[in-house]
Amino acid sequence: DLEQFAKQFKQRRIKLGFTQADVGLALGTLYGNVFSQTTICRFEALQLSFKNTCKLKPLLNKWLEETDSSSGSPTNLDKIAAQGRKRKKRTSIEVGVKGALESHFLKCPKPSAQEITNLADSLQLEKEVVRVWFCNRRQKEKRMTPPGIQQQTPDDVYSQVGTVSADTPPPHHGLQTSVQ
Repeated sequence: DLEQFAKQFKQRRIKLGFTQADVGLALGTLYGNVFSQTTICRFEALQLSFKNTCKLKPLLNKWLEETDSSSGSPTNLDKIAAQGRKRKKRTSIEVGVKGALESHFLKCPKPSAQEITNLADSLQLEKEVVRVWFCNRRQKEKRMTPPGIQQQTPDDVYSQVGTVSADTPPPHHGLQTSVQ
């Protein structure tokens, strides 16, 4: 019975155009209990405890009935769904534009605000899109670089010539000490 309801609930929710987050928010507004997107997801996947699934089923059933009865006209549910977090649609960047950003990144991984503006103008992108791309690209670089290996610029290499690191063994001068 619960499995069947969870399956039907998910199908109806998707058909009605609501996200799991919308449902959780609507439950909070309508019945006083806000549920996370994760909880709704786990309910649909039958990954909640039996007890929690049984508690949630009547609320979701009530939500479904109210949503079905008000289909077609703007309702409280539409207003509630509109209150959810507003997210900007995911930006997809064309291959050629990505290549230009990548080559600029290799020269300068941390461009100034002016460089970002100029790059955005030349690529016909929003400044914020370019800024976020560079932030994400730096994070990717950080993830891809194994720990202990630092990214070095040629200037870093020249400045380290003649320095001793903690990994460098001390020079041997022919003196030996004995351990007793």
